[in-house]
Amino acid sequence: MKKNSQTTVSQKTHPRAVTLIPGDGVGPEVVNAALAVIEATGVAIEWDRQAAGMNAFRRFGTPVPDALIKSLKRTGVALKGPLETRVAEGWRSINVYLRRTFDLYANVRPTMNFAGVHTPFSNVDLIVVRENTEDLYSGIEHEIAPGVVESIKVITARASRRIAKFAFEYARTHRRKSVTAIHKANIMKLSDGLFLKCARAVSAGYKEIRYQEQIVDAACMRLVTHPESFDVLLLENLYGDIVSDLCAGLVGGLGLVPGANYGDKGAIFEAVHGTAPDIAGKGIANPIAMILSSAMMLDYLGRRAAGDKIRAATASVLRAGKVLTRDVGGKASTSEVTGAIVKAMSRG
Repeated sequence: MKKNSQTTVSQKTHPRAVTLIPGDGVGPEVVNAALAVIEATGVAIEWDRQAAGMNAFRRFGTPVPDALIKSLKRTGVALKGPLETRVAEGWRSINVYLRRTFDLYANVRPTMNFAGVHTPFSNVDLIVVRENTEDLYSGIEHEIAPGVVESIKVITARASRRIAKFAFEYARTHRRKSVTAIHKANIMKLSDGLFLKCARAVSAGYKEIRYQEQIVDAACMRLVTHPESFDVLLLENLYGDIVSDLCAGLVGGLGLVPGANYGDKGAIFEAVHGTAPDIAGKGIANPIAMILSSAMMLDYLGRRAAGDKIRAATASVLRAGKVLTRDVGGKASTSEVTGAIVKAMSRG
């Protein structure tokens, strides 16, 4: 029997503070919604508010101020809104930088159907486990001749074993039935081949969990035809980035899917979606992904009951189908959805 898909790793000690990164675009709006819901649980957190991304660049001339790094080193935990990354120009992804700087090697994105959100799919209950520190996201690229650019894909046995073990431990802890390693080893026989060899070796220590492999293109087709056939998905960095968004599309979009980045000494919790500059400041952004990410953070802080309370209230509001943002077929504002969840928590 599967446990709630939104639960995950727990931290053994409670930090005194959590770094709060409101982010860019709709980030401050959805982060404020999450803060209101956390406050309604009664859990007291000392927030260390820090700027990053475009907001930080405008204020300090850098998207990653020293104060942010110092805060993360001190707290070890962050709740983060989306950050702007320019396409084909500007600074490298701040998300990638933070994950690599603090060795947050496991990205976890639970994806499940909610009653009240209508999609062509049902019985979707997936956990995407994505390696977070290498692959093409290592950022090693250069121009070898005019008009010819080379990007280097880095896959190591250490990182592959580590993420595979994380996926299997997650599956064991949460009573999941299978782990599927997704790859392109038919073409990239050395890099993806190494990833598979490591996954196979790790799987041998988890006999109660069915281990499967699937080529990434076939897996994408199967996800949109029979998503219920998957359970825990184990992926390299790039495939994980793409497939996790595909999975979000199965259940109603990025506004419903939370995310977490775990390392051995810390974690950053964030919504999967981007900054959505076209709707920033309009008060219509869906706050649920950020709210559910905050519930995962509470789990990590050892406040599982509070996280469960948030998840139950959120599911109740979605199931009723009366207070929904536009991306999931409603007309409600960010604040109206937030208020409905807080109200549902008081009833629960």
